[in-house]
Amino acid sequence: MEHTYQYAWVIPLLPLPVIMSMGFGLFLIPTATKNLRRIWAFPSVLLLSIAMVFSVHLSIQQINGSSIYQYLWSWTVNNDFSLEFGYLIDPLTSIMLILITTVGILVLIYSDDYMSHDEGYLRFFVYISFFNTSMLGLVTSSNLIQIYFFWELVGMCSYLLIGFWFTRPIAASACQKAFVTNRLGDFGLLLGILGFFWITGSLEFRDLFKIANNWIPNNGINSLLTTLCAFLLFLGAVAKSAQFPLHVWLPDAMEGPTPISALIHAATMVAAGIFLLARLLPLFISLPLIMSFISLIGTITLFLGATLALAQRDIKRSLAYSTMSQLGYMMLALGIGSYQAALFHLITHAYSKALLFLGSGSVIHSMEPLVGYSPDKSQNMVLMGGLRKYIPITRTSFLWGTLSLCGIPPLACFWSKDEILSNSWLYSPFFGIIASFTAGLTAFYMFRIYLLTFDGYLRVHFQNYSSTKEDSLYSISLWGKRIPKGVDRDFVLSITKSGVSFFSQNISKIHGNTGNRVGAFSTSLGAKNTFVYPHETGNTMLFPLIILLLCTLFIGSIGIHFDNEIGELTILSKWLTPSINFFQESSNFSINSYEFLTNAISSVSLAIFGLSIAYISYGSAYSFFQNLDLINSFVKGSPKKYFFDQLKKKIYSWSYNRGYIDIFYTRVFTLGIRGLTELTQFFDKGIIDGITNGVGLASFCIGEEIKYVGGGRISSYLFFFLCYVSLFLFFFLS
Repeated sequence: MEHTYQYAWVIPLLPLPVIMSMGFGLFLIPTATKNLRRIWAFPSVLLLSIAMVFSVHLSIQQINGSSIYQYLWSWTVNNDFSLEFGYLIDPLTSIMLILITTVGILVLIYSDDYMSHDEGYLRFFVYISFFNTSMLGLVTSSNLIQIYFFWELVGMCSYLLIGFWFTRPIAASACQKAFVTNRLGDFGLLLGILGFFWITGSLEFRDLFKIANNWIPNNGINSLLTTLCAFLLFLGAVAKSAQFPLHVWLPDAMEGPTPISALIHAATMVAAGIFLLARLLPLFISLPLIMSFISLIGTITLFLGATLALAQRDIKRSLAYSTMSQLGYMMLALGIGSYQAALFHLITHAYSKALLFLGSGSVIHSMEPLVGYSPDKSQNMVLMGGLRKYIPITRTSFLWGTLSLCGIPPLACFWSKDEILSNSWLYSPFFGIIASFTAGLTAFYMFRIYLLTFDGYLRVHFQNYSSTKEDSLYSISLWGKRIPKGVDRDFVLSITKSGVSFFSQNISKIHGNTGNRVGAFSTSLGAKNTFVYPHETGNTMLFPLIILLLCTLFIGSIGIHFDNEIGELTILSKWLTPSINFFQESSNFSINSYEFLTNAISSVSLAIFGLSIAYISYGSAYSFFQNLDLINSFVKGSPKKYFFDQLKKKIYSWSYNRGYIDIFYTRVFTLGIRGLTELTQFFDKGIIDGITNGVGLASFCIGEEIKYVGGGRISSYLFFFLCYVSLFLFFFLS
């Protein structure tokens, strides 16, 4: 067993040979390398699969009760200072290794088809393979400085992949925004690491935890300084895991390719902040103020992310805000000391959200032939609808992923989210209320995404384009074209009048412009009898969806409670027992099966309520409920109708404009810093340079005048002498 652990350092290095080979090939023999580019996907998947097998083997040994293993090499030794690097294998590491490798393999397979026609295919695989190496190195790091090294490499890969299509200005702006925002957190993380090294004299986790256990009994360390350093460490996690107020980069990061959104911004990199807090939890537990702050930030983030997802039209941006909200749940769980629940939700959410993001990529591929290859149109849910009959496999997988994230049993996220909700209520009713209400919002906006994408009828459609037929080009309503035969006219008109839902405003103008563009696109096809429909993606892209669907269906089983001699346990708790003992977790949350099922009733009821509201607002039931006398009588009165209209507008405006946070940052920080620089520039050029230039100009003028005084002519001397005497007498006599 120990012999196996000695070779665990190979895991982060396995993807490197392919990266180096592709890099040297692009430099030395670029033509041949590019011609054989599809071959490079196979070794990338193969080497990461070997890393996955190795990771699974280590995890099995951890489950069987193996101890924690740490191996260190001396890097720098100078008097009393010693800097070491190495790797640490414990249950937390093994969980992250399996998560990174499994999702990474599926994303690589998916990307082979998704990026097959892109000119930057090889560059994409170099970036993504190097990201996998950096992420594997991060989770196996044995000390803080090593974590920071790989932390920066992960951020660099994220920057490169977000701006992968850098010729598009919006993508270039998005990667810059992510870079600047994360620099704030990374600078705080570096200061926190240096602060704890100054306090403790060590960067190793064991040393930090031993000293942390003696802080409260001995009071030998300044608590204010320690709290400040812990806050700076937490700041790094806030930026990386898109927590309020440094969350603004995540929605814009969706400008990168969709596989990147699934791997980096759903399953792995954004989870690095959660991993860091889980790794350093014993450090934070000894500081109750920091723990309260972590739980508060997590609560704000989960609620804010849910509200901002309510009215988004971009399918990937909606999923990004959902990711932000779910990361808030994990942060809340860590803040209240619920270590197991946070890691459990990290696992279930990673697979479910990766499924949803890859499913959205399949949807985007199916829409591109209809609306063009602009993300503004191919990712706009307003232009979708009715895709269930065109892409049934994608629709099925997306539905199960949606239900999982909504918290419907027995899917994956139900078990983990319900455990977080139960622990939140036990810790504080305030946190319990916010988390439970957000669970209902999650069900609403997730089912809204599904209904707008797959339910109803296709809102952008092509059929037998011909100038002689009035029905040749039609949409199901939204810009006033004829409604095709066999379509429910009342339902179509109800959607048209409401703008697809009560969370959509000014849709008619958008659809009118879209209708014009669609007509032009159809004409450019050239043929009168041209049929363009959404189509299912290839098997290479469907295979990862099916595997992730199976994970979404069955991964929650590790959280099912079972009886043991010492009480109620789960498979996950048995897996994490060595890590919990090592980190001395102070969580006192325990719940039996009966209490778990009782608490589940309320959470599932909230989820079903959110699903029902979404179905009434966006689904096929909309026209039915519009015709109910009870509903009509309720909103018929002008005061009530006015109140609800205003409420809908306020909610829509808040959500669609991202809570005005980006606008606030733009006006306060961007424009404020720009104004400060302009003021500094004016002070530098107008005052500092003005004084210097003024002295020089004055010297020049004085010298220019004086040169006439020393001309050698006696008449000039007498003239200036009389002038000076006259001025002197004038001032003296006056």
